[in-house]
Amino acid sequence: MDSTTPNPTFTFPDGTTINRLGFGAMRLTGPGIWGEPKDPQEAKEVLKRAIALGINFIDTADSYGPEVSERLIGETLHPYPDGLIIATKGGLTRGGPDDWRRNGQPEHLRQAIEGSLKRLRLDTIDLYQLHSPDSKVPYEDSVGTLADLQQEGKIRHIGVSNVSVEEIKQAQSLVTVVTVQNQYNLAHRDSEDVLNYCEAQGIGFIPWYPLDTGKLTTQDRLSREAKAYQVSPHQLALAWLLHRSPVMLPIPGTSKVAHLEENMAATRLTLTEETMEALDEL
Repeated sequence: MDSTTPNPTFTFPDGTTINRLGFGAMRLTGPGIWGEPKDPQEAKEVLKRAIALGINFIDTADSYGPEVSERLIGETLHPYPDGLIIATKGGLTRGGPDDWRRNGQPEHLRQAIEGSLKRLRLDTIDLYQLHSPDSKVPYEDSVGTLADLQQEGKIRHIGVSNVSVEEIKQAQSLVTVVTVQNQYNLAHRDSEDVLNYCEAQGIGFIPWYPLDTGKLTTQDRLSREAKAYQVSPHQLALAWLLHRSPVMLPIPGTSKVAHLEENMAATRLTLTEETMEALDEL
C-alpha cells in the first residue's frame, strides 16, 4: 500500500509558505568551503536554475567562503522574486579550508548580521539562524542578541542549529523558534529526539548533510529499492526525508545544474510503506 504523498509545503507562523525541498548554498564555494568556486558562472547558473525549478527556500551562511556564498546569491538573484525566502546563519568564523570556529559573542553576531544584510542586499533577513551554541558564551546572550535584532527589524524569523531539545527550549524562552538545523540523514539519526520535538511543536527541521548515505549506498537493500523506483540511492534518500516528517525541510546542495535537477526529481516520488520500513531499518 502506498504511503501518504508528503505535503510539498511548510508554513511559518506568519503564514509564509515555502516548498519543502530547498537549496543549500554551501557548495557554491571553493574546496573546503573556502574561497571562490572553481566555476563561478556555473554556480550562478545553479542559483538561477533553482528558482526556475520552483525552489523558494535558499539556505546559506556568512561563513561559507567566508562571505562568498552570500555574495553570489546577492549578485545573481537580486532583485529577488516574490516568495523567495533566504535563510542565513551566523556564529562561526573561519581559519582556513575546513576550519570552523564558534563565536556566539553578541558583538560578533551584530557584525555578522550587518555583513549578511549588505552581501544579500536586504534590509531584513527572512530567517536568521544561530549556527551553533558557543561554550564560551551563555546561550541566552547569543539568542538574546538575535531577539534584539529582530526587534530592530533586521531579522524576521529566528532559527537555531546544532542543538539539543533542552537548548531549543532555552531559546524558546527568549524567542519564537521557527526552524532547527541539525545533522540528520538516512545514515545519521542522532537528532531523532530533536526532530520529534520539532514535529510536535510545528518547528521546521532543516537536516544538514541530507545526502550523507556513505556506506549505505553499497548496501544491497538500498540499491534494490532505488532500482525499483528507477532512481539513484541519493534521490531515494531525499524522498525518504520528505516522507519522514511533514516539518522536514531538506536543503541538498550542489555546484552542478545536473545534480540540482536530479535532486528535484525526488519530490515526485511516492514511497510505499514497505519501502519506508526497509529504509528505516538501514
